[in-house]
Amino acid sequence: MTRLSFLAMWIGTALVGAAPFLIDMPAGKLMAITGLALLCLQAYEKKCYNLLILNTIGIIGYASNFFI
Repeated sequence: MTRLSFLAMWIGTALVGAAPFLIDMPAGKLMAITGLALLCLQAYEKKCYNLLILNTIGIIGYASNFFI
C-alpha cells in the first residue's frame, strides 16, 4: 500500500464518518460521495468487489438526492 492510498483511505474514512451529521445539506452529501469514492480505491486494491458494488450504489444514491 502506497503512502498516497493510505492517506486516501483515512481521508475517505473521515469523510464517511462525518457525513451523516451533515447529510441534510449539500456539503454532507458531497462528503459522503467523496468519501465513498476514496474508499473504492482501497476496496479495489484489496479486491473486495462486494464493497466496490456497495460503495458505487451509495455514490449513485447520494448523487441522485444531491439536488433535492
